[in-house]
Amino acid sequence: MTRTRVAGLKHRATLPANDVTPLVPKGLRVSAALSWRFLVIIGALYVIIWLLGYFAHVVIPVAIALLLAALMAPGVGKLVEWRVPRSLATVIVLVGGIAVVGGVLTFVITEFTNGLPQLQSQVNDSLDAIQKWLSDGPLHVNKEQIRSFLQNTVDTIKANQSAITSGAITTAATIGEVLTGLLLTLFILIFFLFDGAGIWRFVVRGVPAPVRDRVDVAGRRGFSSLVSYVRATAAVAVFDAVGIGIGLWIVGVPLVVPLAALVFLTAFIPIIGALVAGTVAVLIALVANGFISALVVLAIVIGIMQIESHVLQPLLLGRAVKLHPLAVVLAIGVGLIAAGIAGALLSVPLLAVLNAGVRSLLHEGGTDPDEVDVLDDAASQPNAVEDDEESESEEESPRP
Repeated sequence: MTRTRVAGLKHRATLPANDVTPLVPKGLRVSAALSWRFLVIIGALYVIIWLLGYFAHVVIPVAIALLLAALMAPGVGKLVEWRVPRSLATVIVLVGGIAVVGGVLTFVITEFTNGLPQLQSQVNDSLDAIQKWLSDGPLHVNKEQIRSFLQNTVDTIKANQSAITSGAITTAATIGEVLTGLLLTLFILIFFLFDGAGIWRFVVRGVPAPVRDRVDVAGRRGFSSLVSYVRATAAVAVFDAVGIGIGLWIVGVPLVVPLAALVFLTAFIPIIGALVAGTVAVLIALVANGFISALVVLAIVIGIMQIESHVLQPLLLGRAVKLHPLAVVLAIGVGLIAAGIAGALLSVPLLAVLNAGVRSLLHEGGTDPDEVDVLDDAASQPNAVEDDEESESEEESPRP
């Protein structure tokens, strides 16, 4: 009898008589262990998502303020390099940003107001043409049927007037919440720009000392990735807005400036934003100028999006934010389901931050946090040199 068998017999002899663990197949025990751990992880994620949703009125302003801080921080850093006091640099960047946004919004609203009468007249002409086509075209719909359809539409609106009124009241309440969120976002943004480094140092103090530097480096890598993402996305949004705006102006579509502004804003939501803005532009071209103009606008939108996808996105975002297109689509879908438009807007930046931070935690050690410049695009790529060396060593090693 071997020593292993003797040891096994002794082990069985020490087990209680009612212990059935040895009778359970190993595969089932492993599956059960994986299952309860998986359920614990899902439960923890559910609690985290529920808490984020419960405190959404605070979480969303903080997230948007972080995005704006990533966009404005390079400007503040540049002014500080020019020996401008940080408080004054924060005020200059904030006032300049608010002035630019306010001026653009004022210009867009003015252009929309001036172009609305022309659009209304073109819509009326298009409706008359559609009515004529319905009556004289292959469908042969008589005028009584068209008039009856319009009357039924008006009656439906009147019957649901109370619901429309309550919806307007809800919209007014929502506008109040939005204004409150904007003020909170501005307040948080001021502190992020003025003392973001101090806030981060305070947060890192809660991490155990043995891994504090490693977490600090990972957080800096993540914010650097966010800076690169916002900077590149803003450049792509400007290109989309200018390109599509020029195309709409050449075709003669009304409301060119508001449509270009819509393209710029929606470009911050990858893939879905471009689809929404392009659809709106094509529909307005169809209603205002006809089928041929709509086809031309559709071709312009597709061409701009192809340049964005195959040239700008790889060139600007490819090196700084290494995300697979499938991961981007899935992140947008999950964010849209979980938190609507805000979730779709914040999902990809969050994924970029997590990608850089997790890669740093897994593959990086011994780096001094002060060596990581969060405003440098290269800082979002942890251990780029070491990864290259590992890949080269794997290629040079003999294969069995």
